Amino acid sequence: MSDDSVFTSTSPQRDPKRLPVLLRRAWYGLNQAFRQRVATLKITPDQFSILRWISEGDPAGLTQRTITDLMASDPNTITSTLARMEKANLIERQPHETDKRAHRVRLLPAGRKTFEKARKLASDLQHSILVSLPETQRDHFLDMLQVIADACASAIDRPVSKRRSTKT
Repeated sequence: MSDDSVFTSTSPQRDPKRLPVLLRRAWYGLNQAFRQRVATLKITPDQFSILRWISEGDPAGLTQRTITDLMASDPNTITSTLARMEKANLIERQPHETDKRAHRVRLLPAGRKTFEKARKLASDLQHSILVSLPETQRDHFLDMLQVIADACASAIDRPVSKRRSTKT
């Protein structure tokens, strides 16, 4: 039996609910729906996330390293994305005041305006997705999804030998 057997169906007659498959399907659908909506603003979902992190972060601006960590991405990808955003006049990068190797990234007025429009699109999309659940269960669903997200994040930090077996 392969190591990924917990992620695959062992019987063609049953279709078990598999966390990785369901999370991936949900994320992919949500990402594509959001990508279609923000395309009118000439940004990508990742650029929206960067605008959000900067908007919600330190008023002095975030360092590229901080953005890289928040995006769970690699530095080259973030540098390239920031360069495109800078060219579009959404952000500016300025040398850090104390760390000569770092840059602070700040929103420009066009970036703030684009973010506000995109945030409305994101909020509307979230509402249109969550309306598929009974209203009384929406907050609980988001709370449980936060528990799952936290558990997934903490699974990264645990040594393999201390993880519980996930065989079904």
